[in-house]
Amino acid sequence: MIQLTNIQKSYQDGEGQLNHVLRDVNLNIDKGTFIAVKGPSGSGKTTLLSLLGTLLQPDSGSYRFNGMEMTAPGINYADIRHKQIGFIFQDHRLLPQYTAWENILLPALAYRSQVRKEDIEYARLLLELTRITPVAKQYPHQLSGGESGRTAICRALIMKPLLLLADEPTGQLDAENAKNIGSLLVDINKTLHTTIVLATHSNDLASLAHTIIELRNSPFEGGQGDVRNPSPFEGGQGDVRNPSPFEGVREMY
Repeated sequence: MIQLTNIQKSYQDGEGQLNHVLRDVNLNIDKGTFIAVKGPSGSGKTTLLSLLGTLLQPDSGSYRFNGMEMTAPGINYADIRHKQIGFIFQDHRLLPQYTAWENILLPALAYRSQVRKEDIEYARLLLELTRITPVAKQYPHQLSGGESGRTAICRALIMKPLLLLADEPTGQLDAENAKNIGSLLVDINKTLHTTIVLATHSNDLASLAHTIIELRNSPFEGGQGDVRNPSPFEGGQGDVRNPSPFEGVREMY
């Protein structure tokens, strides 16, 4: 499903010097596999996930995703992200003005400007799978770290993506919640057959994956190579800031 060939990615430092974060990366990922990417801060883990998620483009090389060459001109990256790629961030990035239920449905609302019956039915299934139905009406500030993480996972899955990208999904959680999130990702991979690529420092979390990829230190010390992700809701997030975009949907779970 994913083929990376001779991928190169570099950044200029403050002095204008070119530093290579990813050099000659070659990687094949079959559909339904669970991949863990490990490495110290600055080794390029987030850069690699950002390239897989089309949030960044390589300087050179080939990236084929689901049969499509992603470095070709004219690709609608926002459309691909909305429909085929789910994102889980370390800080969860739930919108505070919406309940857990509404946060889960945001990608559907952003992409289609409305929530369909099948979206609601699938959201209910995800609530059950992640065991957060009792907190669906609560706002992010009322959720525990583990509940926030599970809500973020549901949101990432609501569009039934082919690929789920998780950047340090347990980095801000205690040991027990981190273990629960790891078990949940395994369940998602087995139950929904979703391809998962996660970046982690955790040996315990990485051990749950089918394959572990180890990245070595990049020239960026202290994590500068791990750039911040732009919003995966590009082209849509601005459309969901209406005070009540969920009218008629709030109680439908």
